[in-house]
Amino acid sequence: MEQPKNNFKIVSDKKARMLLPNALTLINVCIGLSSIKFALDEKFGLSIIAIIFAAIFDALDGRVARMLKGTSLVGKELDSLADLISFGVAPAFIMYFWSLNNLGKFGWLLTMIFVVCVALRLARFNVSSNSEPSWKDNYFEGVPSPAGGILVLMPLILSLSEINLIKINYNIVVPTFFILISFLLISKIPTFAFKKISIPRRMTIFALFGVVLFFGLLLIYTFKVLVICGLIYICLIPFGYFSYQKIYKQKILSGENHDNDDFEDIL
Repeated sequence: MEQPKNNFKIVSDKKARMLLPNALTLINVCIGLSSIKFALDEKFGLSIIAIIFAAIFDALDGRVARMLKGTSLVGKELDSLADLISFGVAPAFIMYFWSLNNLGKFGWLLTMIFVVCVALRLARFNVSSNSEPSWKDNYFEGVPSPAGGILVLMPLILSLSEINLIKINYNIVVPTFFILISFLLISKIPTFAFKKISIPRRMTIFALFGVVLFFGLLLIYTFKVLVICGLIYICLIPFGYFSYQKIYKQKILSGENHDNDDFEDIL
């Protein structure tokens, strides 16, 4: 009787499922570091595009890991380290090379503060993500690091968009954005997570058309579209806060809320 052959495997099936998500995360790191190189060469447009691609890969790695059932503790920690580089260190250095270096030591202080706030934001997220699933999964606590990394670049994006509706003093606007976004990163202001978006079947074709239209406009009017998206996101922050408070009060009145909001005393 012929014996079944043992197929030679470099890695096990379980570990193989983790390779693709972790590879996407490492690509995210490489793109984030490349954006700093572009900024050093004063190619700030390419720096912005690199950060956008890093955000796309950051959105993909988690979803791919869950789809392949390849989530792991190493992947989770690697993702946080990648976010710190791509949406903390990289945007801060890009803005420092573009504008903040004109402010001397104060500009460098703002750069460090922003990176520290991103690190604190990611540390708090890692702690809170261990909790049981609930309705609060539809909200982030504070602005997530990818959004914060892109928002802090908005003055640079606006300057590249050639939208000249008003005259802007970037020596005032850039530090203001750094302080505001740093606060939003470590704040407990609820913001929409956009994790669970359900589309009715009859609206699927229109949703696909909208996605294609959006990316088409993004390719043609890259920086103008990014400015509009940034403004929309900023305007959605108060709506997220009031939506959270409304649901929270309903849960309290119905006696269904048993979550502990004070999971992290220092933040």
